[in-house]
Amino acid sequence: MTALVTGAAGGIGTEIARAIAASGAPVALLDRDADALGELAESLEADGRRVLPVPVDVTDSAQVDAAVAKAEAELGPVEHLVNAAGVLRSGPAGDLSDEDWNTTFAVNATGVFHTSRAVARLMVPRGRGAIVTVASNASATPRMSMAAYSASKAASAMFTKCLGLELAAHGIRCNVVAPGSTRTPMLTALQGDAAERASIDGVPGDYRVGIPLGRIAEPAHIADAVLFLLSERAAHITMHELTVDGGAALGV
Repeated sequence: MTALVTGAAGGIGTEIARAIAASGAPVALLDRDADALGELAESLEADGRRVLPVPVDVTDSAQVDAAVAKAEAELGPVEHLVNAAGVLRSGPAGDLSDEDWNTTFAVNATGVFHTSRAVARLMVPRGRGAIVTVASNASATPRMSMAAYSASKAASAMFTKCLGLELAAHGIRCNVVAPGSTRTPMLTALQGDAAERASIDGVPGDYRVGIPLGRIAEPAHIADAVLFLLSERAAHITMHELTVDGGAALGV
């Protein structure tokens, strides 16, 4: 049962790829960072895992189509897709450049469309498959200085749910995992180590509550949620959004 993971060289994507590979499934690793992708593949192969690194820019539909075709040809039919590629451009909405906005949507929303479309076209004739998109709790809760990111993640989440409605008759499930603050390079890039403390304690001036469980998520927490939704244990779950944020969005 081949899986395909985009953003496989990133913090959450890497953990998801490792977890899927550990289950014994072949995994196609997609990311635009060829060097990091190669290092991940070498590490997994050293552990006896069957993986295929494919450098690709998810904003380019032709590259995505070719990557999916390569994965099918070398690993077998793709039955699981995880959309984990993402970028963050932060700042007040009025200060965002056209490039900030366009890049954010190109990766976080259009990239999900490209990969989901390419894989779904192959899943439909087979009548089986599962797709999980990694969005964010910021897709449903407004955040200061995250307008582009939040809007792009909201778009990816709703696209995935609409896709799930269209594909349900073909036995294909589409779900969303919405992480909160997670210990990844993306989080530390915001404010360094101070970002973790601010996430846990909250920032009243930004109308942001803290994390009720009192800790930052680890990438493994997100991977566990993704693997559950991919698995047969979630066989009757589709169009669902599973928030994994320690209560930061207060259950919204």
